[in-house]
Amino acid sequence: MGNLFGKKSDNKHEKKETRVTDQDKAVLELKQQRDKLKQLQKKITLQMEKEREKAREFLKEGKKEKAKRLLRHKKFGETQIEKMDGQLENIDRMVHDLEFAQIEAQVLKGLQAGNESLKQLHQMFSIETVERIMDETREAQEYQQEIDDLLSGGLTQEDEEDVLSELDDIIKSSLPAVEDEGVPELPDVPGQEPSEKTRAKKEKRTQEAMLAS
Repeated sequence: MGNLFGKKSDNKHEKKETRVTDQDKAVLELKQQRDKLKQLQKKITLQMEKEREKAREFLKEGKKEKAKRLLRHKKFGETQIEKMDGQLENIDRMVHDLEFAQIEAQVLKGLQAGNESLKQLHQMFSIETVERIMDETREAQEYQQEIDDLLSGGLTQEDEEDVLSELDDIIKSSLPAVEDEGVPELPDVPGQEPSEKTRAKKEKRTQEAMLAS
C-alpha cells in the first residue's frame, strides 16, 4: 500500500515539473541574477559611504594620500554601480520580453483552439444546412404569428376586405332563392257587401225595438 501511495505522489510531482517550461526557467534565472545585482549594488553603496567618511577622517588627520586612495576606490565603486544599472536594465527588458512572449504563445494557442472549433462547426453545418434551418425557422415564426393573430382577433385591412367580399357573394347567391319563394298571400280585405248586410241587420233590430214599445 505504501508503495502505491508513493508512486501516486511521484506521478503528481512529475506532472508539476512538466508544467515548468524552459522559458519559465529562463525568467526565474534572470530574476535571480537581478536580485543578486541589486544586493551587490546595495553592498557597494554602503561601502562607498564608509570610505567617504574614512577619507574625511584621514584629511582631518593630515593623511592626504590615504584619503585619496579611498576616494579612488570609491570612484571605482561608482563605475561598478553604473555598469550594474545597465545590466539590470538589460535583465528587466529580457524578463519583460520573455513574459510577453509567453503571453503571446498562450494567445496563439487559444486562437488555434478557436480555429479548430470553428472548423469542426463548419464541417457539421454546411451552407445548405444553415440556409435550410433558417428557412424552417422563418416559416415557423410566420406560422406562429398567424396563430397569434387569430387568437388575438387581429385582422389586417386586406383580411377585412376579403371578409366583406365574401359577405357580398353570400348575399348575391341567396337572392334568387328568396325570389322563388315569393311573397306570402295576405287575407282579403272585407268589401262593400259585408258592410250593407251589417247595416240591414242594424235597421231591422231598430224597427223591432220600436214595435215592441
